[in-house]
Amino acid sequence: MTLHRRPLLAAPALLAAMPALAQAPAPVPQAPGWFRFRVGAFTVTTVSDGFARRNIEGLVLNAAPETVREVLAESFLPTDHYIGPYNVTFVDTGRLLIAFDAGTGGQLTPTAGRLGANMAAAGLDPARVGLVIVTHCHQDHIHGLTTAEGQAAFPNAEIAIAAEEFAWWSDAGNESRSPQGQRVNFANVARRFAPYQGRIRRFAPGTEVSPGITSVPAFGHSPGHTVFRVSDGAEQFLVLADITHRPELFARRPDYISLFDFDGAAAAASRRRVLNMAATDRIRVTGYHFPFPATGHLAREGEGYRFHRDAWG
Repeated sequence: MTLHRRPLLAAPALLAAMPALAQAPAPVPQAPGWFRFRVGAFTVTTVSDGFARRNIEGLVLNAAPETVREVLAESFLPTDHYIGPYNVTFVDTGRLLIAFDAGTGGQLTPTAGRLGANMAAAGLDPARVGLVIVTHCHQDHIHGLTTAEGQAAFPNAEIAIAAEEFAWWSDAGNESRSPQGQRVNFANVARRFAPYQGRIRRFAPGTEVSPGITSVPAFGHSPGHTVFRVSDGAEQFLVLADITHRPELFARRPDYISLFDFDGAAAAASRRRVLNMAATDRIRVTGYHFPFPATGHLAREGEGYRFHRDAWG
């Protein structure tokens, strides 16, 4: 752990002789953000793409900001702002390297876009990714399908996406029927999927997308939002996508409706169903917005659930 000591105050004459600082010092570099474990013979790697900082006001649509701050404080999180992590999960089956979602591509916020560097540190080559499973079409999950110039970021990958999800965002006639803040997804889907034309596969709810990877419909956060059960032999693992945003808030209070939810009531119902399954069956989980390394277990606590993050050792 690095200890930061307060510098001594310089004398006025010395300060006057020093050149003015144009900006704050660069942040201290962090260790590469990747974490690896096994599910049967499959190798799973969670990779950090960074984070976004948001206001607490307006984050939860059916609770006052003061109440939201109280829940955040229970988990020792800041109460003057909200940090939303971004994590992409990779599963190497030995036959195929699979990515669940694609990150922000460094095109959403300056504090994100670290996926490429962290993939390199983890030994994951984008050219080796043979399948990208898109859990839903929100910007932070699909911006990274392409570079800023519109080139495919995973040049050899097929894209798999729930039929309901792709159908909704591919039909411009649905734009006026979508929440105002999500209408940007229509043009964005067309742009991000364009380099993959001819390599887009739509799957039905509950089907096996790839050997050992089964889709579990969890609609509400988006029209076709989907989570996935990864299994090999007797071992299994759940990729929860956005069934919750940060679990310290939305797993603790599963009925909270976030500003990101397409259909709040449906999202809350899916959230309770999936979290109950994970807790009852004691299945290891990962979540796109969970605190890094973004994997652990959920246990019932009161009216909600508490996330127990895996140890790094």
